[in-house]
Amino acid sequence: MPTVGVGRDRFFVALGRAYTQEEFDLLCFAFGIELDDVTTEKAIIRKEKHLDDDGDVEGDDEVIYKIEVPANRYDLLCLEGLSRALRVFTGSEAIPVFRVSSIPRGSMLQMHVKPQTSQIRPHIVCAVLRGVTFDEARYNSFIDLQDKLHQNICRKRTLVAIGTHDLDTLQAPFSYEALPPHEINFVPLKQEESFRADKLMEFYKSDMKLKKFLHIIENSPVYPVIYDSNRTVLSLPPIINGAHSAITLATRNVFIECTATDLTKAKIVLNTMVTMFSEYCENKFEVEPVEVVHHDGSKTVYPDLSCYKMEAPLSHILGPIGISLDAKQVVCLLNKMQLQAESHSLKGEPWISVSVPPTRSDILHARDLVEDVAIAYGYNNVPKSKPKCMTIGGRQPLNRFSDKIRAEVARAGYMEVLTFILSSHEENFDMLNRTDDKSKAVIIANPRTSEFEVNW
Repeated sequence: MPTVGVGRDRFFVALGRAYTQEEFDLLCFAFGIELDDVTTEKAIIRKEKHLDDDGDVEGDDEVIYKIEVPANRYDLLCLEGLSRALRVFTGSEAIPVFRVSSIPRGSMLQMHVKPQTSQIRPHIVCAVLRGVTFDEARYNSFIDLQDKLHQNICRKRTLVAIGTHDLDTLQAPFSYEALPPHEINFVPLKQEESFRADKLMEFYKSDMKLKKFLHIIENSPVYPVIYDSNRTVLSLPPIINGAHSAITLATRNVFIECTATDLTKAKIVLNTMVTMFSEYCENKFEVEPVEVVHHDGSKTVYPDLSCYKMEAPLSHILGPIGISLDAKQVVCLLNKMQLQAESHSLKGEPWISVSVPPTRSDILHARDLVEDVAIAYGYNNVPKSKPKCMTIGGRQPLNRFSDKIRAEVARAGYMEVLTFILSSHEENFDMLNRTDDKSKAVIIANPRTSEFEVNW
């Protein structure tokens, strides 16, 4: 489960009130998350460096809450989303409405996709955050959310890679291309020297953070690259952005591009980024669209921040939980979970209609509505009951026979040992004078040690 670290004092300001640790722990439990640890920046650094508690390290003593969130709740991976969800849950804020700016198609920024990208990383989606106001804490949260998404839904950048840029340093329209490495030259982020793309891959093999992403493209005959109209490189996805368009605290307009091998996940990632940080835009919760022009001439506008409808009978929602509520109460519970709900009647039976926002990509089925109602109602408030039907099975004859054999062997003085599923190739063949005919065991390609080489 992902863990989000937030500064306690700033988090309480975002929530609109202060909590004791016990009160906050209870709030987390009620919302279905967990306060995993309470620490400080200095304590984290000491732990990473294996220093004693009195070791002198740089950092401050601000209290940091480590909060464990569900792996599929990408909207809770930053302070902005987490505090917003808790404000709605506690009733101190209404469910936000996210909007795409009303811009004529001819005035939109464009991203032109070249056909060669289909060889390496075929999809790209884009958006713009206009009039953003950053401070150091917001900037750090913005970068940290990208890192968490990269590790989570993006599967370490293999499925999606996020690039964020200072739009005012660039000139539209943009182009997404795939070129031989020796044709790509640019100054990468945090560097001053220009590198050719193939040389850059060698350079980053000694970089502790970036070297683990090189394998994604390094053996490809073409590398994905994004240019502006002046042929300035925005990024070499999924490795590094260009230094020219680096975001700073002074950045006001942010251009976001997500390249991907999975278009669905790319749209989820883009929606997560813009919905979390559009609250800092001049027009709150408003996002500027970008038109992606595909190589076949078709055009798609991103992001799609529309809500989609989901309906379920009231009985299907309450039945699995085992509680009795009317439709109005269920609507209130779903609203607490940022799901805009309303009730209606169909053939005399009450139904619940839910408008699922772009922040809740985890809502896929009516059973997800059941879970959210149960959370909002409170698991501790659900009455305990025994299952109405219980099936009592009998033991299989083979199990009875093997138990008798086991008991007789134990009485003869033998000891039963449960061996590892993975074991040593030498112990299973060479030391037993057995020949490996390649049909008796599965050979592990990259075992961690010699004791875990084969699987029976």
